[in-house]
Amino acid sequence: MKPGESLNGSSERILKIQYFIYFGVMGIFLPYFNLYCHHLGFTSFEIGSLSALRTAITIVFSIVWSIVADRYAWRKPIYVLFNFLSAAIWVFFLYINDFSGMVIVTIFHTIFFAPLIAFIEAFAMDELGGGGGDKNRYGRIRAWGSVSFILVVFSLGKVSDLFSINTIVPLILAGYTLQAIFSIPMPKAKAREEQFHAGVRELLNARTLTFLTCSFLMIFSHGTYYGFYSIYLEELGYGPFFIGSTWAVASIAEIVIMINSGRILKYITLENMIFFSCLAASARWCLLWRAVTVAEIMIAQLLHAFTYGTFHVASILYMDRLSTGETRTLGQATNNAVSYGLGMMAGFMLNGYLYETYGARLFLMSASVSLAGAVVFKILGR
Repeated sequence: MKPGESLNGSSERILKIQYFIYFGVMGIFLPYFNLYCHHLGFTSFEIGSLSALRTAITIVFSIVWSIVADRYAWRKPIYVLFNFLSAAIWVFFLYINDFSGMVIVTIFHTIFFAPLIAFIEAFAMDELGGGGGDKNRYGRIRAWGSVSFILVVFSLGKVSDLFSINTIVPLILAGYTLQAIFSIPMPKAKAREEQFHAGVRELLNARTLTFLTCSFLMIFSHGTYYGFYSIYLEELGYGPFFIGSTWAVASIAEIVIMINSGRILKYITLENMIFFSCLAASARWCLLWRAVTVAEIMIAQLLHAFTYGTFHVASILYMDRLSTGETRTLGQATNNAVSYGLGMMAGFMLNGYLYETYGARLFLMSASVSLAGAVVFKILGR
């Protein structure tokens, strides 16, 4: 498919496959890789250091590679090459069981894996916007990633019970290999070198800074939830099955809202969707601060539809609006680095330091942070 044409069935299928595989691999990596490291005998400090190292490298290199991709119109060649390099480097994890070796391989793997999700988002925006296309359809395509994530998380729970936790390493390798193969038919991106610098200047404005500040605060507010929600429920006396069920409810709510986001955007602007998503996050964290009953917890989890689902869709589309075609990859990479990189890292660090002292009261802090994000965006984002 050539740039400028509307999204056809072939391109849509490839994008769905890319999201499905990428987040399927994340469904293995995020819940289970640290557990794998724990079984290798790594200390909590070593495991935390590896996570921090991956985050720091991702923040830097997702932006570096996106600049190269947009500056020289190399998005597809870089994307295909880095998919194959990520798969090739991951092979070394099959043979490494010491911390120093893990650090070295993690560095090289993350350098090439870091920009891939930003590249996928940029591909999606290019193809959905071509030839008068409808970018509001993004949520329906992105939902395939969420479906994959939840399916893999639950399936792997059964697999890890039957087999060794060591099986996650070859499974991740299989996922990376599949993603590399299906990266080949991804559509080409077209940009002119002389337009890049003008696009960067257009991207660097007050509206972009305001949005990135809001995005940072919103994802920062999720630190308590992603870091300690399950621990908090266990402290309330709930068992693993119930805890897993609440995560499933949140994921299902996210999928439903993403599939229907195009319809919602016919009645609400992106700005209002971002604003109300931040307000929903504040309400959700307040509810979890006081929640003890099953009904209260489930209502809070249903709000994930807005705190992640609508916020993510609106953020991708809003950043695309702030970017020109020549800086589309850079725009998505910057958004990802500031929010899910810096924001999530800061949220984890602060909550990790404070949770033993303040416990569930940190949800109240999270509520104030997401509310601050809403206020910043509403007042300064005009």
